[in-house]
Amino acid sequence: MTINEYQEKAMTFLNNKLSKKDVLINGVMGLCGESGEVIDIVKKHHAQGHELDKEKIIEELGDVCWYIAEIATVLDVKLEDILVGNIEKLSKRYKKGFTVEESINRKK
Repeated sequence: MTINEYQEKAMTFLNNKLSKKDVLINGVMGLCGESGEVIDIVKKHHAQGHELDKEKIIEELGDVCWYIAEIATVLDVKLEDILVGNIEKLSKRYKKGFTVEESINRKK
């Protein structure tokens, strides 16, 4: 499945009764919430002695992806375009891959 196919299939689970504004708000709040769940799993591993629950992280990352797809859809942009744009930005920022110097001295 391509990333754009994922976006299309994932959006079949979107609440079509919501306005565009409500979809955007739901997407952003959901993204924050699911990201927080990933953080909580890592926190428990790092600071509380829990085993790292890789399967639960994978499940939560799927939810993160869904909310990213929701936000992209309401903005009328394909996920592939977002990913390509991100790689282009990083390629300009780090000419040959990450370096500490370029990270410290980056303009944007």
